[in-house]
Amino acid sequence: MKKLKYKHTRQACYLGYITQAAVNNLPPLLFVTFQREFHISMEAIAALISMNFGIQLVTDLIAAKLIDKIGYRVSALASHILAFIGMISMGMLPYCLSRPYMGLCIAMGMNAVGGGLAEVIISPIVESLPGDRKASSMSLLHSFYCWGHVGVILLSTLYFVVIGTSSWRYLPMLWALIPLFNIFFFALVPLCTLQEDGNSPAPARSLFRQHLFWVILCLMLCSGAAEQAMAQWASLFAESGLHVSKTLGDLLGPCAFAVCMGISRTFYGIYGHKIDLHHALKISGFCCVCCYLLTIFSPWPMLALAGCALCGLTVGLMWPGVTSLAAKQFPQAGTAMFAFLALAGDMGCASGPGFAGVVSGYAVKNGSQWLAALQMTQDGGLRAGLLAVIVFPLLLLIGLWILNRRKQKNEEMVL
Repeated sequence: MKKLKYKHTRQACYLGYITQAAVNNLPPLLFVTFQREFHISMEAIAALISMNFGIQLVTDLIAAKLIDKIGYRVSALASHILAFIGMISMGMLPYCLSRPYMGLCIAMGMNAVGGGLAEVIISPIVESLPGDRKASSMSLLHSFYCWGHVGVILLSTLYFVVIGTSSWRYLPMLWALIPLFNIFFFALVPLCTLQEDGNSPAPARSLFRQHLFWVILCLMLCSGAAEQAMAQWASLFAESGLHVSKTLGDLLGPCAFAVCMGISRTFYGIYGHKIDLHHALKISGFCCVCCYLLTIFSPWPMLALAGCALCGLTVGLMWPGVTSLAAKQFPQAGTAMFAFLALAGDMGCASGPGFAGVVSGYAVKNGSQWLAALQMTQDGGLRAGLLAVIVFPLLLLIGLWILNRRKQKNEEMVL
């Protein structure tokens, strides 16, 4: 067999992010189906979302110490094995257990552990590979999450049109073929580590002594919340709130969102060395607020869907951009830093959609007169929930202002 090279390692990492995109974004396409078939409430759906990212959060925390002990290859293989089992289980367990919701929880739990491991291990694998344009490589890697998101929506929508939503249980099993293939791919590709230059990574406790690192963690949390709140609820919002068909809603809502997010990340991956990242992130945060407002308050469904799509353009730079800021400011940090960044990002991914779901439920049950006047309780309260999420891009802007002031005093933090 021909010897595999580092370009194959990058390809395996790209497939790893596509796997993670399927883990995170396939279930939202089925939320309405879950509600109808298994009689699951809006609050229970929100709990599924929060559980998914909450388990990824715990996995990130454990992986901070575990990965350096068991190695990159074992960690990558374990993440894909769990993702494969989780996807297979999603189509089987709801019909095998007396409580279908419990089956969904178990399946999403295994997916979450696999996705959490992949999120922690894949970034340092790419960072450790030979090459000079680290920030561009990181953004290009993250763009494959977006393109995986697009592929999940397009191919799943095609599946629903051709085969029908009544046979949804076989769809996760088909997507399970990707992690199955990548298990064998990661078993063969060459790997490096961040410490191959002979320098020991700085201890994790030294990171937490730096005030700047806490600000960066806050930025990661806000990035994850702003991104996933729209990504997770866009399909249900388009179908139940804007009253468009599932096919049209998925294509013009979450799919267009993912396309725009992929475009922004790919663009930065190519031209990132020419961009002032701080300035670009500030523009992204401000435009993110505007897109949320457009989605929420637009009286026309197509314009609201346009706001949803353009939101992807604004959040696309946030996650990889903040990761690049951290890698630049803390060059001596090792794998643990990427784990803590993923931990903060997953906290945002869990809190953003969960916060929107809780506010939505409250708006329906206890909707005040002004919420009713703004028609924020007529669509399951999702408009009110998405409005509340605006707090995250606003906090991101505040964090960037603090970061910029700190940066002017000290260009690189010494650990």
